Amino acid sequence: MPGKYEVSLSKLIEEFHLEPIYLPKNAESIMISTTEVNRPGLHLSGFYEYFDPQRIQVTGKMEFAYLASIGEETRRSRLEDFFSANLPCVVVTRQQEIFPEMTEIAARYGVPLLRTKDSTSNFMSNVISYLNVELAPRLTRHGVLIEVYGEGLLILGESGVGKSETAIELVKRGHRLVADDAVEIRRVSNRTLVGSSPENIRHFLELRGIGIINARRLFGMGSVKVTEKIDMVIQLEIWDPQKVYDRMGMENEYTEILGIKVPAVTVPVKPGRNLAIILEVAAMNNRQKKMGYNAAQELLHKLGMTDEANAPKESDIKDWDLY
Repeated sequence: MPGKYEVSLSKLIEEFHLEPIYLPKNAESIMISTTEVNRPGLHLSGFYEYFDPQRIQVTGKMEFAYLASIGEETRRSRLEDFFSANLPCVVVTRQQEIFPEMTEIAARYGVPLLRTKDSTSNFMSNVISYLNVELAPRLTRHGVLIEVYGEGLLILGESGVGKSETAIELVKRGHRLVADDAVEIRRVSNRTLVGSSPENIRHFLELRGIGIINARRLFGMGSVKVTEKIDMVIQLEIWDPQKVYDRMGMENEYTEILGIKVPAVTVPVKPGRNLAIILEVAAMNNRQKKMGYNAAQELLHKLGMTDEANAPKESDIKDWDLY
């Protein structure tokens, strides 16, 4: 399982155009390690039960209205208690005027103090989304990720089975390449996996006999994409005549990645099969299934075989000439 990740404060400052009011050291060396953020309204009033000092602290109009309503001595005492908790940083929203004692106390305890023009709700929403991606659990899989009709297909298989060649054919047919050879997969929520390519090999493909090519240079900007959700896993394998492959698609198979189940299909490879067209159909069929339609179930219904007594056996399916 992947380890814990961090993001530097300098990246947040650059991403959200934050104004540094006070920085105790180079922002590149200040690390954020949690996706959670906090509005310290209750804490500034003196209630510190369940307070997590590892979170980014965001102060808005409510917090500043409260601080302005109490005397300077009380305000200084409350700010002392707050900043002494070794906070990663404090962000003031809506470009509010900062109390002089706030800057002084932040400098005393070495806590970065930043300011933004954004509203509190917008800033918190955006920074949580950003941190969910940057700090997401991740792993790298050998494969190809490509967007086909809006579906992110993760193509897996042994070296030489034809993953990159299939990707090139799909790109020529108007679809978009995300990653070849190494796919970095991040779990950005409890339901979503996002794949991307390591930056140093982004948009490059390896074709045996040809060498390395740059898909963006050859096919244009419209042929590539930086990130894409992983909606389906395609496992390519050399055709095994002794193996019985699924011919109906009644039940979805799944592959578990980072604790999330992703629909998966195994596609046998042999001369004469057009893998690009097969994967296009797989993408469209997967979308239909997500919308509640299953062609196999409709066919069995039309054949009057939807009840358990009449359900077809695997041995029967092998003899059907449906394709």
